[in-house]
Amino acid sequence: MSADKNTNHEAEEFENVTEAGLPEDTNSAQPDTPAEEEKVEENGQSSKAEAELNDLKDKYLRLYSEFDNYKRRTSKERLDLLKTANQEMMVALLPVLDDFDRARQAMETAQDVEGVKAGVDLIYNKLQSIMQQKGLKPMEAVGQTFDADLHEAITQIPAPDETQKGKVIDQVEKGYYLNDKVIRFAKVIIGA
Repeated sequence: MSADKNTNHEAEEFENVTEAGLPEDTNSAQPDTPAEEEKVEENGQSSKAEAELNDLKDKYLRLYSEFDNYKRRTSKERLDLLKTANQEMMVALLPVLDDFDRARQAMETAQDVEGVKAGVDLIYNKLQSIMQQKGLKPMEAVGQTFDADLHEAITQIPAPDETQKGKVIDQVEKGYYLNDKVIRFAKVIIGA
């Protein structure tokens, strides 16, 4: 029985020791030396820096991707705009085209030249009106001083008098402005 008591007593001591707990391994949780404390602190700072770096990389990639998508989208929109930029003008000119078709049909059977001429004049006036609504203005060149920003000199002829030297004497082809911007230079003859 004494052997039995002995083993019982040892078992109790073992239980008491395990209940009280073993002393913790202090090296794993808390550093003993200042050098080890610095290493733990540096590891914490470097992991924060890595996390911040990864976050900034992610933001950069997202921003780059968003900008790339923006460039593609605006490029596509610009191409679409260029394809359909003249649509409004073409729609406005369709009635004039229809009028010319009717005039051509009328000319085939018409015996009254004055009626055909009046019809063509009406179509011309309609076309001019549409062009002016869209911002097109003809350039007045005859009698003006030659300006290379507005006129294209085709030739020079001797001026009939001294007042016409360096001025536009005749116009071969009209020049036009579109909303105050020259879109076609007037082809002119100037006095020398």
